[in-house]
Amino acid sequence: MKRSGFIPLMIPDIQQQDIDAVVEVLKTGLLVQGQKVEELEKNIAGYLGVKHAVAASSGTATLHIALLASGIGTGDEVIVPAFSFMATANVIELTGARPVFVDIDIKTLNIDVSKIEEAITRKTRAIMPVHEFGMACNITEICEIASKYNLIVIEDAACALGAKENGKYAGSFGEIASFSFHPRKAITSGEGGMLVTNNDKLAEKFRILRNHGISFSNEKTEFVEAGFNYRMTDFQAAFVNSQFQRFEQILGYRNMLADIYFEQLKNVPAIQLPFLPDKKNHTWQSYHILVPANRDQIIKKLKAENIVTNLGAQCMPFQEYFQKKYRLDCQKLFPNAMKAYNQGLVLPLYNQLDAEDLKRVSEKLIKILGNENL
Repeated sequence: MKRSGFIPLMIPDIQQQDIDAVVEVLKTGLLVQGQKVEELEKNIAGYLGVKHAVAASSGTATLHIALLASGIGTGDEVIVPAFSFMATANVIELTGARPVFVDIDIKTLNIDVSKIEEAITRKTRAIMPVHEFGMACNITEICEIASKYNLIVIEDAACALGAKENGKYAGSFGEIASFSFHPRKAITSGEGGMLVTNNDKLAEKFRILRNHGISFSNEKTEFVEAGFNYRMTDFQAAFVNSQFQRFEQILGYRNMLADIYFEQLKNVPAIQLPFLPDKKNHTWQSYHILVPANRDQIIKKLKAENIVTNLGAQCMPFQEYFQKKYRLDCQKLFPNAMKAYNQGLVLPLYNQLDAEDLKRVSEKLIKILGNENL
């Protein structure tokens, strides 16, 4: 990019082959869920090593379907990290269940596994951990806790296609996992999501719920559930499938960019850099750092330098809807989630950037942090 030019937070990696793939579908006139969706589902299932992948219209839709297909509803509780994008908790509310928030580990920004068991009650039906910003949470330990208490594990892997723990892909540990193809992800369909599972009955329920509750049997159409129109279009599937052909290349480049940020910012005491534990990798959906409590001023000053940054995620129970409904003391109960929410800063990281762009971002950030009037 032009060094003195505008650096947005994110630009999707759209190449001519991706545009051509969409145009090819548009020319057929067959736009709704069809062959291209099936092709994408097969590719994602094969990549992750799971039996079923079921595409839907968004990552939020996939989470909603996952909960409903698991029989979660009014009176049930689902354990989630206190720090995530709001969709994680919203979908639980939409089923009539209650999200039970657990604080995060401030180093990894993922759910603090040591606090999960104390949050389990007789109403708990599931744990829905998030692989925040593209790094796998301690999902093996979470699955062990879930097994102990006979709970369902639904992985919110929206940011984490390609992330691993001990060589195994995030999304292949729990009963269900959900991925997103939002434009801020490494590959995108504009809006779109994917459910994966090894359970035949759950997969069939996913397909029914995403398509108006329709079941096809004996060449007949039966409406067997109160379902949704959560289908992915064929041109969306063709779009993301084209990008998927170079997915490992995209992830490799993002890791190279992350290494540049680490090198540029490693000697700045005011910044807490991302933490990457042993036996995990990172997809770098976001390069998320923690800065001093004047984070919002830093965002404004970087914007004045034509560099867009943003906060990373929300302390969900601190937001207005959940405060009005549950009135939780977030500073007391979720101090790490509050710190990440108030001090978190996401820096630009995507495949159209190069080393010089990241050096410019880093230099401007360091200069702003060194300004005593900040």
